[in-house]
Amino acid sequence: MSNDPERITIIAREFTAAALEFHRGKMAEKGYRMEGSITPRTFKMIEGMEAPKDLFEGEPLFAVTFVKKD
Repeated sequence: MSNDPERITIIAREFTAAALEFHRGKMAEKGYRMEGSITPRTFKMIEGMEAPKDLFEGEPLFAVTFVKKD
């Protein structure tokens, strides 16, 4: 059994960088497929019972998630 994570999410400032990571990172050769679409998102962090706080100064970034193939 592999120690590779089941899911890897890449965050990029530009769509192209996120899209090219599948090939640059040889994700298919590592046994991953892309899950969903590459979309701009904002990220927030919750710690304990505090209100969510912006990550990356609230800047929308492109995110793509790769998941291990079955």
